[in-house]
Amino acid sequence: MTHIARDHKRALPKAPKAPLSYPGATPDSDRAKKPALVEPSATGEELKPGDAVERLGNFGNQTGRFGTVRQANDEDAIVQWDGAGRTRLGRPWLKKI
Repeated sequence: MTHIARDHKRALPKAPKAPLSYPGATPDSDRAKKPALVEPSATGEELKPGDAVERLGNFGNQTGRFGTVRQANDEDAIVQWDGAGRTRLGRPWLKKI
């Protein structure tokens, strides 16, 4: 008995660009050209007691909460918020004004 295998493999056409994740999405090539969302906080700034600071939220967005540094070390600081209590926060969450 003779077995004849018919293997019809056709090459798929090459797409000129990668498909978008959803209609109206920004292509990957254009995403790299856009500026960063926010400026990164300056991690090299020294915080001292009495410095005015602003709290940063997710992705470095400013939250509008202002306070004064009461104590600070290399990793975090205790901040007295205007109209509220004290909070200990890490340096990436604070921006010196």
